[in-house]
Amino acid sequence: MTNSWSRRSRSTACAVSTDGFDIDRPWQVDARVSMRPEPFGALLYHFGTRRLSFLKNQRVLAVVRSLADHPSARAACAAAGVPEAELPVYARALAALADSSMITERTRV
Repeated sequence: MTNSWSRRSRSTACAVSTDGFDIDRPWQVDARVSMRPEPFGALLYHFGTRRLSFLKNQRVLAVVRSLADHPSARAACAAAGVPEAELPVYARALAALADSSMITERTRV
């Protein structure tokens, strides 16, 4: 079984904004999510949905932890040292976390 992202054209796969997720908007970890750091990254557990997610490296953990401290997910990625060329990969990871309600969009103040 193939993932839907693998069927996209190369130019579409490199887009920084993914379906329903805008990297230029402000995001935060949902209040019902518990994060447990691990050597490989982290485990996230959502007490509302009872879903478990894995963060596969320390840099993505740094991005997720700092989302609330930055005006956008793009800014959180930049602060964590994510190279511009890797931004589409991180955007897809954050989109998956948004789809599973692990992160939620913040309202602008």
